[in-house]
Amino acid sequence: MRLRDFRLLLAGAATGQLGAQVTLVALPLVAVLELEAPAFQVGLLTAAETAAFLLVGLPAGALTDRMRKRPLMIRADLVRAVAMASIPVAALADVLTMAQLYVVALVTGVATVFFDVAHQSYLPQILPREQLVAGNGALETVRSTAHVTGPGIGGGLVQLVGAQFAVIVDAIGYVLSALFLLRVKQPEQAPEPAAAGGSLRKEIGEGVRFVFGHPLLRVIALTTGLANFSTAVLMATQTVHLVRVVGLEAGGLGLVLSASAVGGLLGALCAGRLAAGLGQARVMLLSVVVTGPFALLWPLSGHGVPGAALFAAGSAVVSFGAVVYNVAQVSFRQGMCPPRLLGRMNATLRFLMWGTLPLGALLGGALAQSYGSRTALAWCAVGILAVPLPLLLSPLRRMRDLPGPHDDDGGADAEATHGTPRDKAAESGERPAAAPTA
Repeated sequence: MRLRDFRLLLAGAATGQLGAQVTLVALPLVAVLELEAPAFQVGLLTAAETAAFLLVGLPAGALTDRMRKRPLMIRADLVRAVAMASIPVAALADVLTMAQLYVVALVTGVATVFFDVAHQSYLPQILPREQLVAGNGALETVRSTAHVTGPGIGGGLVQLVGAQFAVIVDAIGYVLSALFLLRVKQPEQAPEPAAAGGSLRKEIGEGVRFVFGHPLLRVIALTTGLANFSTAVLMATQTVHLVRVVGLEAGGLGLVLSASAVGGLLGALCAGRLAAGLGQARVMLLSVVVTGPFALLWPLSGHGVPGAALFAAGSAVVSFGAVVYNVAQVSFRQGMCPPRLLGRMNATLRFLMWGTLPLGALLGGALAQSYGSRTALAWCAVGILAVPLPLLLSPLRRMRDLPGPHDDDGGADAEATHGTPRDKAAESGERPAAAPTA
């Protein structure tokens, strides 16, 4: 926090995330309340928001490695601001349609892919490796705080001014994020000539080989992909369920989602200490094993305040585990990857892990439309319970800490990562990696 540029990066993340969390409530409510969309169309809207990870996820990494990260993030913020501002403009002109919501969701999704890949690749240029866990923990705390406050603010704004006008807060948040990034003075390392002039297909392939050549990255991709698939079913279903089954108005919906996010905030605050005490690898496994069963509270939530409390409690505990897991695995990825491959490594993993989001959203919308939101939430809970399986079947279950960084050889030593951290440290002369961050 003594570093000015990191404080600006943190402030930009805070404003952007707060606006995005307001839209998390407002955008589905535009479809449900203003346009009276059926459950499948709400699921399709969620799918459109995340489809970019499938459409441009892989080339985004290679293109990001060719460019300076800060200007790319600023452009992405401005694109998202313009797209979100178009919704209240169309509402004022009385021409707002579901088609426009789909387009806005897709455009902001594409910009978000580039922003997120650049952001994860930019942080190691701001902080030294030994501070990445603390830096990621601070960023995750900011995100989790936005998750707590944003939905409540969004629900209140929807009741005051209408869902279609509440999304203007998101546009303002993206503009402020761009302004904070403009003030960052840290000189940015120029992309290597090979990355700037090589074949895009070859560069994408190099990132894919790096990820698939590392046994722990493969496990992380499978575990997180399954978790995101199940989470997308929840995201596509929760607004319909809380409004039409639990019977909440916009303000109540925002409060439930804010209460749900308290668990994520606590997870961000505790992640570093848990990883230091239990071990980076062990905390990844325990975080999802212990908290996953609480997802069963979602389909059990019925009408009224008791149902809302059950839903919020399940979400809070599951969010706690998800944030602790994420803090661990993202810090590990950032610390072990060569800088020239950071963009491609992050984009490849995002393609694999976040590419499941539109598929889960479509499934959630279809299940809610055909069998009801409670059935969709039940299948979502089954998916959450299955998340730990890849970790339990991998070498990670025998580890306490994750391996340290590898040489910049574009791959990983599979035998070393299968060994214990203590053995690996003896062979390489390095200490095991510190606690993780998402």
